[in-house]
Amino acid sequence: MSINDENTPMPMTQKLYESAPSSRQVAKFMTASTLGATLLFLSGLTLTGTVLALIMATPLIVIFSPVLVPAGITLFLVISGFLFSGGCGVAAITALSWMYNYVQGKHPFGADQLDYARNKLASTARDMTEKAKEYGHYVQHKASEVTHGQGS
Repeated sequence: MSINDENTPMPMTQKLYESAPSSRQVAKFMTASTLGATLLFLSGLTLTGTVLALIMATPLIVIFSPVLVPAGITLFLVISGFLFSGGCGVAAITALSWMYNYVQGKHPFGADQLDYARNKLASTARDMTEKAKEYGHYVQHKASEVTHGQGS
């Protein structure tokens, strides 16, 4: 009979040894906990510094608020205008580049969908044209029946 048989109890130290984490897991845990504690301390230090700076700057903000508020609004509007203008410029350049590549036959992204939509629109237009012609002929025929019926 072997020592590690399923029915024989294992010594307590062997159970602890088998359930203990590996040295790699311990190293990972220690590294993560050290890094987490350091970042938590720095976060608290930053929060404390921010609150102290706000307490010290509050009187200056109140004194200069008649100047700072309009300046802030103006700065916000100027920055928003430049960002919007730049975004429109980037969009225009992208659209022109896409159209150039499409015309050159380089098959840019979305060209399949555009071709499908163009073909669908063209077929729908042809169908509508045929229906309009048929309806026009029907109306002409009915009008001629009415005029010939009144003339007799």
